[in-house]
Amino acid sequence: MNSKFSLSLAAQEKAKKRIPGMTQLLSKRPDMFSMGVWPAYYSKASGSKIWDLDGNEYTDMSISGIGACVLGYNDPDVDGAVIKAISNGVASSLNCPEEIELAEVLCELHPWADMARYARTGGEAMTVAVRIARASTGRDKIAFCGYHGWHDWYLAANVGTDNALGEHLIPGLDPSGVPSQLAGTALPFGYNKPEELEKIIAEHGSEIAAVVMEPIRNIDPDPGFLQRIKELARKTGAVFIFDEISAGFRICAGGGHLKLGCEPDMAVFSKAMGNGYCMAAIIGRREVMEAAQKTFVSSTNWTEKIGPTAALATIAKFRRTNAHEHLLEFGQKVQEGWQAVADKNGIPVHVGGIYPLSHFSFETEEPLSVKSLFVQLMRDKGFLASTIYYPMLAHTLEDVSRYLEAVDESFSTIADACKNDTVKSLMEGRPSGSGFKRLT
Repeated sequence: MNSKFSLSLAAQEKAKKRIPGMTQLLSKRPDMFSMGVWPAYYSKASGSKIWDLDGNEYTDMSISGIGACVLGYNDPDVDGAVIKAISNGVASSLNCPEEIELAEVLCELHPWADMARYARTGGEAMTVAVRIARASTGRDKIAFCGYHGWHDWYLAANVGTDNALGEHLIPGLDPSGVPSQLAGTALPFGYNKPEELEKIIAEHGSEIAAVVMEPIRNIDPDPGFLQRIKELARKTGAVFIFDEISAGFRICAGGGHLKLGCEPDMAVFSKAMGNGYCMAAIIGRREVMEAAQKTFVSSTNWTEKIGPTAALATIAKFRRTNAHEHLLEFGQKVQEGWQAVADKNGIPVHVGGIYPLSHFSFETEEPLSVKSLFVQLMRDKGFLASTIYYPMLAHTLEDVSRYLEAVDESFSTIADACKNDTVKSLMEGRPSGSGFKRLT
């Protein structure tokens, strides 16, 4: 064990014994980066910096809290508002007025929406949206495109099939524990493939409660694609739902669909909306949202004060600073930088994603081993880095410049290692996992 990281790595060994899967989130598991290298646990975070349990300082040019911390860590405006809320009590027998204020802000940003409900995580908010859509239509089946969480309604796509999600998103999402009776209730279609939804509707149209999709994630929609999906949903009487958990508050202040010219019946937000605090929102048209009164959707912790307070402060700062312009600019700089240094060093890579959700992949022999070596080399240069870069407002031009210099140096080492077949001998850890294969 590298003594410089002894506490961080020892914590991982403890976690293996006490926490199934080691962490609460697949995307934060150290084996998604490089097991034995990625520090995994932090003691402090501020701005674009993170300190691990051993006190090592890093500039985080990786997943930025899985895209949740869009402004940066320990943001003074958001945290200041939260601290004030805490000082006045975060829960009581009465409701916090911030939930009304947040509903008004969200509906102002999205004039097509009339009402809002809340949850505290993206996955549960998507489940609330699906429940409301089913209550509104009296139907059961969901047609969907993209990744929407871990809940039964979604993983039902893999019940009684030959791994439908493996073809659609990622292999290996085992539906164990999902009731077998849900087989056939979740039906996937591909992004930019309206003909696949047309086929689903031809077979199940009168049973479709909702059409659920991410409006944008990795690639742009083809001209007319989103409008065609909306048309098909409307024609069959289904609720049209945009999952904005990833794209929301990145390319503009609000849902990405605002820039794409297509309005849904409902939209779901989380992640960037709270800058790392637990908050999620479901907004929608009145005639759909009022169906929440026909079903039981309720939770004690959805009434606490911190989430709405953090969301209001995050949205206010996002709008005041035009944060999306920063995210777009920095994502573009990094994507172009990746390609430039890869070409310079003769390393084949594929660069993609919308600028605020950038990623690349090595197209070498044994790409997961190469990725693990890259993670290690960048760690040793003082960066948390993988093949993903989610910009934060806290990132500076100096951060990006230093980062791309370090990427260039690491790619040079990798090029030599690939040429001399020494990639594995240089690795301190084990090859990383592949992560999600995004199709949207």
